[in-house]
Amino acid sequence: MTRRAAYALIGVVAAVPRLVVLLHERDAITHGVEKSFIFAQVFVQNGTYGFIPGQPSAYTQPLYGWFLVPIWWLFDGSWLAVGLAQVAIAVVVAWLVYEIGRRFLSPRWAVVAAVVATLQPYLVWHDIHINREIVDQLCAAALVLLTLQVADRPTRLRAVLLGAVTGLALLGNTRLIFIPLLCVLYLAFRRVPLVPLVLVLAGAAVVVTPWLVRNDLNVGCFTITTDGRALWKANNSQTYGLLSSGKWIDDVRADSPRPPQPGHLTPEEARGRYDATNHRVVLHPDECLELRFYEHLAFQYVEHHPGAKLRLAALSEQLFWQPDVIETGGNSGGFVKQIVEPAYMIALYVAAAFGLFLAPRPFVALALLLFAYQSFWAAAFVGATRYRVSFDFLLVLLGAAAVDRWRRA
Repeated sequence: MTRRAAYALIGVVAAVPRLVVLLHERDAITHGVEKSFIFAQVFVQNGTYGFIPGQPSAYTQPLYGWFLVPIWWLFDGSWLAVGLAQVAIAVVVAWLVYEIGRRFLSPRWAVVAAVVATLQPYLVWHDIHINREIVDQLCAAALVLLTLQVADRPTRLRAVLLGAVTGLALLGNTRLIFIPLLCVLYLAFRRVPLVPLVLVLAGAAVVVTPWLVRNDLNVGCFTITTDGRALWKANNSQTYGLLSSGKWIDDVRADSPRPPQPGHLTPEEARGRYDATNHRVVLHPDECLELRFYEHLAFQYVEHHPGAKLRLAALSEQLFWQPDVIETGGNSGGFVKQIVEPAYMIALYVAAAFGLFLAPRPFVALALLLFAYQSFWAAAFVGATRYRVSFDFLLVLLGAAAVDRWRRA
């Protein structure tokens, strides 16, 4: 099969089921939206990247919001435009998985790996709704491909591109804050010269620094996001009970600690008050005050309750890696998420386990490094299916390597 034919086949397989789901879900695509959707809308209408016109915010990771900005600008944020754009990203991710697979699989099994990865039941559903993890997947596949390319032939251009992609990944998901260093560590182990290693870090810095400076000047603190409340919700005395009973960290009690004014309400709650009063009440929460307040509470919990934190970390790891879907938005997902997805993941885990022994050692090392990194953050923060799926294609590639090797034997 030629590469052009492979791209066509993979593109069709990735796009068609998502288009079917998109049409089925058309009335729900832009309801109960992720806050990045509001940020993009306000930016297009007013020029402010935040919840409220004239009030800049850093209350979420910025990458997904900037991805949505041109969709709001060109198509007024329509469900069809959002859905089609995200289907296009899913297709590109599948192509990148194919390119990664071509490095150590036969051409046919590289296609199979890309198809199996893109047809993950959870992703087919997840990729067409407004969820920031769609850009996480794109960055994850791109950084794996570029890391392998730099390791094999460390040109300066590849190193800079890898750095830029890791920076974008960080802006899409703050859990990836150390991912540039992780890639450099892997490349150093592969004996890549010093100059490309420095260029990787420089590329990441060039991408991330403008956002940090913007937040320092316009919001008041040199940070990627001011949503310290999310860290606290994942690390407090209520968290274990919520997660173990099937609830999510957003279900913390209404009487939970709050910072003093002017940080008593979150920027998201201020937006709710703004909408409820037909734009008459404009509050100005101090996001940096809130960030410091909630981060302090989270660190205090870990320091004063190490045993409880270890118990919570173990539960988070279970929720992160379990084949069953854990929902964070109140949607059970029915038969596909509760039956088909677990069956898919169990088969994938079994195949990937064999792949750890049969896939090329450099790829296995990179996959294990990324899995370990994910596990660390699942323990530090909280585990859920949607946080794991961005790197699930690595499991598929490991499994495909095992089957490909077995067939050749």
